[in-house]
Amino acid sequence: MKILVVDDEPDVKSLFEQRFRKEIRSGEMIFAFASSGEEALEYISINMHNSVLILSDINMPGMSGLELLKKIKQQHLKPPPFVMMLTAYGDAENYSAAMQLGADDFLTKPLDFIVLKDKLKKIA
Repeated sequence: MKILVVDDEPDVKSLFEQRFRKEIRSGEMIFAFASSGEEALEYISINMHNSVLILSDINMPGMSGLELLKKIKQQHLKPPPFVMMLTAYGDAENYSAAMQLGADDFLTKPLDFIVLKDKLKKIA
């Protein structure tokens, strides 16, 4: 499974690489990382056929994760990407907005990697 992680926090890449070490080594999961919505759209435009799942933070400078979600769902209909939103703010407003824009799932930070791995296995 190929996964694009979009988050402006600098330690996200090393955290995912550490938590998914076994899955990365076995080739079960391949991660790409973008630090902004703009960078994610650029990556998707070049590699959409390679991304099965997009994990995006909601609160980022510049383009928010919700704006990114809206653009992804409008511009990339085939194949429809599975988009999971991540946020430190698990409030009803963000959840509702994400679901209305077409998010497929929603998780709060700090991430429970056991829950995330379980969700990813169900998608695969």
